[in-house]
Amino acid sequence: MRSRTGKVAIVGAGLVGSSAAYSMINQAIAGEIMLIGRTYEKALGQALDLSHSMDFTYQRTKVHAGTYADCKDMDVIIITAGANPKPGQTRLDILEEAVLITKDIVAPIMESGFEGVFVVAANPVDIITYLVWKLSGLPRSQVIGTGTSIDSSRLKTILSEIFSIDPRSVHGYALGEHGESQFVAWSHVTIGGKPILHILDQHKERFKHLDLADISRKTRDAGWEIFTRKGSTQFGIGSAIAFITRSILTDDHKIIAVSSILDGEYGQKDICIGVPAIIGGRGIEEVIELQLAEEEMKLFKYSCQVLRANINNLL
Repeated sequence: MRSRTGKVAIVGAGLVGSSAAYSMINQAIAGEIMLIGRTYEKALGQALDLSHSMDFTYQRTKVHAGTYADCKDMDVIIITAGANPKPGQTRLDILEEAVLITKDIVAPIMESGFEGVFVVAANPVDIITYLVWKLSGLPRSQVIGTGTSIDSSRLKTILSEIFSIDPRSVHGYALGEHGESQFVAWSHVTIGGKPILHILDQHKERFKHLDLADISRKTRDAGWEIFTRKGSTQFGIGSAIAFITRSILTDDHKIIAVSSILDGEYGQKDICIGVPAIIGGRGIEEVIELQLAEEEMKLFKYSCQVLRANINNLL
């Protein structure tokens, strides 16, 4: 693959795409950001608005509108364009519409000669990431979904409020589908390096009110808590997209829970699901296989079954 030059295209000029661009601009992650919208005028309007913030940022980022034909030289292409669930729907309920939108996006991008890394944020993200992989023909390492990166961040925020600590001192993952069948791998959650299960065992009286199942539920439903109040999520997922993109462009090798195509890891093949992975200049450098507890492995397999059933219906 080519050396990284910091060129990023964002397909989808709505709330999520513009929030991702804004986050990247303020963190000086990319040298150039190209926006592609449903209409060129919408993308151009967002690009102009974003470009007017340059006087107040650490480093100038070139922001402009573009088309699929301009994607050849991009290092990373972020797909945020997709369907939005209506009240009462799950992410899987919008699959058919999301598939049609994705097919219309990937074909012209690949026709442009694009050879970089896809970062997919459109829901249902695990299945759409799998579809992008199949449609693009790229190696599995070059197609990444945001997956449970945002859910893992939500978990850390919830735990930080319970234990009155900085969320960045909490380490752990929500795994599986970015959706109803996701779960928290409690056997790998640590606070200041100490396993949370040990903390709870040593301080039974102090934390007797703590219900891990309830925390898992709150983690899973956090997005819907936002969605039902304001009609969308944008800032958290926008920051997650920027975080993943930075690790690619700067070859950071950060470990992030993302939608990854599995090829034997966790005993699974030909499935895309949220697991921790090393993210670097080539995309997914390596999938991290956690030694899950027996019950956690059952939950992981169930989540794979849910996604595989929908993929089979899709294909």
